[in-house]
Formats: sequence, C-alpha cells, structure tokens
Amino acid sequence: MNPQRTAAIVIASTRAAAGVYEDECAPLIQQWLADRGFPVQRALVVPDGDAVGEAIARCLEGNPSVLLTSGGTGLSPDDVTPEQTEPFLTRPLPGIMEAVRRAGSSVTPMAALSRGHAGAAGTTFIINLPGSPGGVRDGLAVLEPILDHICAQLEGNHEH
Repeated sequence: MNPQRTAAIVIASTRAAAGVYEDECAPLIQQWLADRGFPVQRALVVPDGDAVGEAIARCLEGNPSVLLTSGGTGLSPDDVTPEQTEPFLTRPLPGIMEAVRRAGSSVTPMAALSRGHAGAAGTTFIINLPGSPGGVRDGLAVLEPILDHICAQLEGNHEH
C-alpha cells in the first residue's frame, strides 16, 4: 500500500450522533482500512441531513485518497446521504454501487433499496455504504479487489 494514501469515514445516523446507540459500522470500516494500510483518524458521526454534506466537505479539505460513508442511503425522509454526496462527485462510478447492491442482494432483498453513490471527487474516491454492519461488509467485499486500482488511477497511474 502507498504510505501516502489516507482515508476518512462519515457515519450518517441521527440516533448514533445523539448517543441513542453506538454505531457499529465505523469500527468495521476503520479496521478494514487499517488492515490495508490506510491511516484513518476518527470517524465523523453526524445526524442525517445537511450535516452529512458538511462532514463530507470537511473531510475533503484533507484530500483523503478514500472517503467512505455509511448510513442514510435508504428511503426514509431523512436518508439523504446520496443527495448530499452527489454534488461532490466529479466522475460517478455507478458500476461499483451496482456491484454492492448485487452482493447484498444475495443476503437480503433489501439491498436493492440502497441508493448510495460511488465516484471520484477530484483525486478522492467516495462511496456511500449502507448503514448496517452486513451492508458495510458486503460493500467492503466488493471494494477488496479494486480499491488499490481505483486509488492508483486517481493518482494518475494508467496501468490496467
């Protein structure tokens, strides 16, 4: 792993941000990233809504190689992580989310309801993972074989 690569995590959960329960997704994501050599500071846990976009903007100021979000991808009125993410994406990668939904659908039909986005925001790869530990695991399994290649391409590497 390139030692210069870094990662950021945003958790969109009104209840976790309020301390109603402890988020279980950030530790999964953080450990997965650490196992791949991506230093991560602490995850930002924010309420659903505009706070998600504000957290994404704050993370992007640090120019991370990867920004993973979890939560807010469903159909509830305050599930707006995709809408908060989309303005930052300069190059959408819809095939990645198709693969994440397909992977999750083998476990639960509810995976088809995830509306997350994936794409590049400049040189940062952003992906919206579901807000459940199982959905996060499914998404990380999809990223496993391709994340290094995504980062290399965003860094300017043209090898395939």
